Amino acid sequence: MLENFINPGQRVDMKAVRRVRPAGEENKDKVYSTKIYDVVNEDTLELVMPMEQTKLILLPVDGEYEVFFYTDNGLYESTVRITDRYKSNNVYILLVELQTNLRKYQRRDFYRYSCALDMDTRELTPDEVVAFRKGEIYQAPPGLPTGKGVIVDISGGGLRFTSKAVYEKESLIYCTYGLFIHGGAKEYEIICKILDVKDIPNRTGEFEYRVQFVNLDSDEREEIIQYIFEEERKNRRKERGFR
Repeated sequence: MLENFINPGQRVDMKAVRRVRPAGEENKDKVYSTKIYDVVNEDTLELVMPMEQTKLILLPVDGEYEVFFYTDNGLYESTVRITDRYKSNNVYILLVELQTNLRKYQRRDFYRYSCALDMDTRELTPDEVVAFRKGEIYQAPPGLPTGKGVIVDISGGGLRFTSKAVYEKESLIYCTYGLFIHGGAKEYEIICKILDVKDIPNRTGEFEYRVQFVNLDSDEREEIIQYIFEEERKNRRKERGFR
């Protein structure tokens, strides 16, 4: 039964298929995070309508989306079709119908975990860039200035952070931050590529960056994914009243 896998309150991510997206939304690869409101039957779910800041995202009726479910047993996916939108008990709801069977999702680095983690960043020096592109090791001189930032979400493939440091799109930066892994703190030193840069409204001189990890080994990637799962599990337990 569907309820053996997913339950109300669990987080889901939605990603449009067939280029379906809300009016004015230019990025067809946009991922919307929300949660399950109710399991209606074996083929139908109610999802809370996603929001960005305080704005409801009016995903279109008949739109098809890949939905990724965060569960206690791992990550699952299905393709759904939105069949209705309505308000129930002051909650805006998307009624969706499953178009495919629920299945285990393997490419876990897609998922993003919202957080607030301090980090240091700096742009790679020209010598570092040359060495990196040649696959060589280059030891930068110590004491290079760094900028402060805050990670706002992280996945096995990259992260999003805010900072007053100024970087250009496509540039390579050096990021350092710590995660609590396997009962202890571990520091990560990772080269990242800037994929997107945005001004932050009402925060003059501060920017939001979306970056991709470019030199992360498989063991570190699995550690980050494990960190995300553990933190999500802790959050779900707190929401249910457990410590």
